[in-house]
Amino acid sequence: DRKVLGVLADYVTMDTGTGVVHTAPSHGAEDFATGVKYGLDATSNVDEKGILRNGLPEYDGKRVWDANQPIIDLVKSRGALLHTEKTEHSYPHCWRCHNPVIFRATEQWFISMETPMPGGKGKDDTLRTRTLGEIKSVKWDPAWGEERLSNMIQTRPDWCISRQRVWGVPIAVFLCESCGKPLNDHVLNRKVVELFARSGADAWFTSESDTIVPAGTKCPHCGGAKFEKETDIFDVWLESGASYLALVAAEPEYPWPSDLYLEGGDQYRGWFQSSLLCAMGARGTPPYRGVVTPGWTLDEKGQAMSKSRGNDVDPVDIANRLGGEIVRLWTASVDFREDVVGSEALMQRVGENYKKIRNTFRFILGNLDGFDPLKDAVAFDEMQPLDQYMLRQAVEASAEVQRSYEEFAFHKIYHRINNFCGVELSAFYFDVLKDRLYTSARKSVSRRAAQTAIWHIGEALARLLAPILSFTCEEVWRYLPPVEGRLESVHLTIFPAAGDLLGANEVAVAPDLKQSEDWKTVLAVRETVLKALEEARNQKLIGGNLQAQVTLTAVDPVFSVLERFKNDLRYFFIVSAVEVKKGSGNGDSPVVVQVGKAPGLKCERCWNFSTRVGEDKNYPSVCERCSAVLREIGGEIAGA
Repeated sequence: DRKVLGVLADYVTMDTGTGVVHTAPSHGAEDFATGVKYGLDATSNVDEKGILRNGLPEYDGKRVWDANQPIIDLVKSRGALLHTEKTEHSYPHCWRCHNPVIFRATEQWFISMETPMPGGKGKDDTLRTRTLGEIKSVKWDPAWGEERLSNMIQTRPDWCISRQRVWGVPIAVFLCESCGKPLNDHVLNRKVVELFARSGADAWFTSESDTIVPAGTKCPHCGGAKFEKETDIFDVWLESGASYLALVAAEPEYPWPSDLYLEGGDQYRGWFQSSLLCAMGARGTPPYRGVVTPGWTLDEKGQAMSKSRGNDVDPVDIANRLGGEIVRLWTASVDFREDVVGSEALMQRVGENYKKIRNTFRFILGNLDGFDPLKDAVAFDEMQPLDQYMLRQAVEASAEVQRSYEEFAFHKIYHRINNFCGVELSAFYFDVLKDRLYTSARKSVSRRAAQTAIWHIGEALARLLAPILSFTCEEVWRYLPPVEGRLESVHLTIFPAAGDLLGANEVAVAPDLKQSEDWKTVLAVRETVLKALEEARNQKLIGGNLQAQVTLTAVDPVFSVLERFKNDLRYFFIVSAVEVKKGSGNGDSPVVVQVGKAPGLKCERCWNFSTRVGEDKNYPSVCERCSAVLREIGGEIAGA
C-alpha cells in the first residue's frame, strides 16, 4: 500500500535509472513536458533574480546556490537524509560569461508552428509545413544548407518570441490585471504606434498605462477595468527576421524577395531561420532567392579565431599596413564555403600576386601613351595572328571569370586571373610584344594593333576585377585612354562581352578548333625551345637569347603548323633567327631543337643579330628592319 511521489520519465535510459523520478516541472524542458503530461503545477518558486520564494524559513529568500547547504541541513536534522556527496556532471553554462544558468519556467509569448494558417488548406497547412515546402525553392550554397534548415524547421518547437530583459523593443500589449489576458483593440494599438513614432520605443517604459488606455476601457473577457503593461521584450531574432519586412513596408518600390542572404553557419539557427519564418507568416514566400554560407576563419594552428582566445587577426590593422586591396584579394583567394586559415603571412603571400596583377596594368598603361582609340584603334581582322589569339584568350578568360562570379567561386577567379596575367600575358604575350612596341614606328599599324589589343585587355581586366580590387581598378580606369561615352567610374560598368574585345564581328572571327590546336602546338614548341635556350646559356654557347639562331626539325602535323608561323617564330621565341626543316619521321620526337649562334652583327637599336646590319648607309649600325623604321620616323618628323 506504499505510495511513491514520482512520475514516469520516458527519457531515462535503462542504464541510468528506473524511469520513476521526482521532477520539478518549472526547471527543465523534459521536466516541464513530464509535468504537462501528469498535470503537475508548473509555478516557478524561483524569481527572476534567482531567489527562492514561498519556501520554508530556512531557505526562503536565499539565492538558489546559497540555499543548497541550508536545505541539506534541514533534511538531515529531520532524520530524512540517508547520504549526501558531491558529483561533477554536465550543466548548461552561459556562452558569454561561462557561469552556470538556471532553467526557470515563465509565461512567454509564442508563435505556433502547428496552428492551421488563416485561409489555409486545412489542419495540415501550418507555418511548419508551408515553410518546409518553400525551403526547396531557395538556392542554397553550399547545397547542404537546404537539408540543415529543413531539419531545424521540422523539429523546432513553437517559436518563443519574448525575452525578460531590461532593454530591447517592448512587446506593446496591455494585460488585464484581473484575468491576465491581453487587450486587443485596434484603436488602442494605433495610439501605441503613434506614441512610438513620436517618442521612440522607450516611451513604453516611461509612460503610465492610464495615459494610453482610454478611460472606461473594459476587458472583453472578464470586464476588468485595470490594465498593466507587458514588460517582456521581443526576441532579437524576431527583430532581425522582421527587418526586411519593415524595409519593404517603408519602401514599397524595394524588391521582394531579396536576391541573396549571406552569413555564417550559425545563422541557420538564427537570422536565416527567423527571416524565413517571419516572411512565411507575413507574406507566404521566402524573403530570399539564395542563401550563401561562408565557413569559419581559423588561425595557423587550425583553431577558430575569436576575441576571447586572442588569436584573431584584425583586418583593419592589416589593411592599414598592407593595403585594403590585399585583404580583399586574400578573401577572394580562398573557398569561403570551407573553414579557411587566415594570417598576415598568407596575406603577404597574396600581396605578391597582387603586385603581378598591378604590374600587368602598369605595362598596359605604360604602353598606351599617345594612343587614341577613336583614331588609332585597329580592326580585329587587320591585327597580327598573335594579337587575335590573345584577344580570344581574353574572351575565354572573361567568360570563365563571369561564370565564377555567378557561382560565387571567387577563388576560381583569383586563380584564373593570376594565370592569365602571370602566364599568358606577362610570360608570353607581353614578353613577345616588347620588341614590336619598343622598335616599331610609333604610328605603324603593327604597333597600333598591339596597343589596340592591350587596351581592350586592360579595360576588360579592370571591369572583371572591379568587385574585388575596387580601388586599383578605379585607378586604372582613370588612366585608360578616354573614350567618348565611357562611364565615369568602372563601378558603373558591366562585365565585358565578347564584342567588347573582338569588335562587332566576333562571330565571324571566332576561332575554329583547328586554330586553337595550332596555337597549342606553337606554345608547346616554344616551351621546348626555351628549355633548349637555357641549356645553351648554361653551356656558354650563347649569352642572351637574341644571340641565338634556332633550327627546328619537325614532322607533320607539327611541321605544317610551324611552317605557317615561320615568319613569326623568331619573335615568339625571342631569338634572332629561326629555321624550320621537315624531318624524316624516323625520330621519336615530333620536333628537334638545335641552338647555335645567330649569324651577322648585333643591331644597336633592337639588339637582334642580322647579316644585313649596315645595309642602309644612312643608318650603318642598325638592321634592315630598324633602318626602315628610322626612315619612317624621319618622314613623320619631316612631315610634322
